[in-house]
Amino acid sequence: MDPLGAPSQFVDVDSLPGWSDAYEAKQLDCHQSPVEKAQVDVRSPFPYRKDINEKIILWKGDVALLNCTAIVNTSNETLTDKNPVSESIFMHAGPDLKDELQKLKGCRTGEAKLTKGFNLAARFIIHTVGPKYKSRYRTAAESSLYSCYRNVLQLAKEQAMCSIGFCVINTLKRCYPLEDATHIALRTVRRFLEVHGETLEKVVFAVSELEEVTYQKLLPLYFPRSLEEEVQSLPYLPADIGNAEGEPVVPERQIRITEKPGIPDDASDEEGLEADLSFIGSHAFARMEGDVDKQRRLILQGQLSEAALQKQHQRNYNRWLCQARAEDLSDIASLKALYQTGVDNGGRTVMVVVGRNIPVTLIDMEKALLYFIHVMDHIAVKEYVLVYFHTLTNDYNQLDSNFLKKLYDVVDAKYKRNLKALYFVHPTFRSKVSAWFFTTFTVSGLKDKIHYVESLQQLFTAIPPEQMDLPPFVLEYDARENGPYYSSYPPSPDL
Repeated sequence: MDPLGAPSQFVDVDSLPGWSDAYEAKQLDCHQSPVEKAQVDVRSPFPYRKDINEKIILWKGDVALLNCTAIVNTSNETLTDKNPVSESIFMHAGPDLKDELQKLKGCRTGEAKLTKGFNLAARFIIHTVGPKYKSRYRTAAESSLYSCYRNVLQLAKEQAMCSIGFCVINTLKRCYPLEDATHIALRTVRRFLEVHGETLEKVVFAVSELEEVTYQKLLPLYFPRSLEEEVQSLPYLPADIGNAEGEPVVPERQIRITEKPGIPDDASDEEGLEADLSFIGSHAFARMEGDVDKQRRLILQGQLSEAALQKQHQRNYNRWLCQARAEDLSDIASLKALYQTGVDNGGRTVMVVVGRNIPVTLIDMEKALLYFIHVMDHIAVKEYVLVYFHTLTNDYNQLDSNFLKKLYDVVDAKYKRNLKALYFVHPTFRSKVSAWFFTTFTVSGLKDKIHYVESLQQLFTAIPPEQMDLPPFVLEYDARENGPYYSSYPPSPDL
């Protein structure tokens, strides 16, 4: 109720029925044929997850009326688009919103920018720009639309938002096919919640009557509400379901360079270059950069210039990054050993590594390296800090120094340049000794960035507690070792 006693026009997201509730209210037809056991054993890449489904709401209504932490506005590059969603948001938010948008100086396609909600019930508005769709540039449009949803979710996570209301970002004005766009929207949200589900309590898809039909049809593919629905939806999944984060995967075009052109493949016993599949645009032949094998020999002989060494390293990293984007890394993501939390006192992105969640002896460590590159590539473009929780790790969680050396050698230069601090939380004497040897004799450039942190209170002098997403066992261990009301000595100058 507003002060005059009239009912409020805004809708509280907590009052809306969830995606799972709609299913329970409308049970499967009792005459439906049962799912055979053999079929149940075939799992979807988007398996039934009750915890994720409870966060999803499909609501037919105006996104501007949602009472949640943030709503999404779809606009153009100058943030002045006049579409039904934007016009409603501007009307309800009031004139202050236009003044605020002028300060943003536009928004590029695929980006997301934040403003206050002003007179809206939502505290924030996240503005994003969907791509213009042309069939000949479909790949670029898919990548841009994925970026819209991913950047919105990332911004919501960075700002520790509890709930977010999505409009349909692809507008009719921009000609994006509704069904194609809905696939991208749903799978991107699904993949984000699989990794960062603890950061968001509610995700609302606010749709029109026309859009509702498409969303109702496709939601079961990505958010099945039972094992039966999972199996029934499996045949309707598209061929391209994206990578571990829902990003569209576009296989590189490949050319084959043979040593003896004109001779059939099976006519030559020599391996040579015949066995090499090289990517257009990345191989030296395509870029006229000379003989790669010769360059490698010169590197070994110490005769190659620093610039050439850097170019060789960049090519190597790009190959890792390309493989990381094409690989299915969902098994590594499910470990929740690496994730983004808030920002430190300097406004830098905080990345968390949970040592106890890395079963070194049970997983493919090369896939772990690929996952690290995939997650960190867009983080490392600006200053960031790492928080490593060594809490309650054992021999099965110890990262081998050879793996760490390989990781350090493979990553791009921006990782090392923009890493401002590595907080080593709850170290043991043995781990300190190992870290000292490793940073002294193997990767000396990292030594000055490591800060040993004995307690969470000490960590909170560098990173506010509300910006930290802490595993429960870390909190329990710290309370047990340092006491729930632990008052530390003055913070270390390292912090």
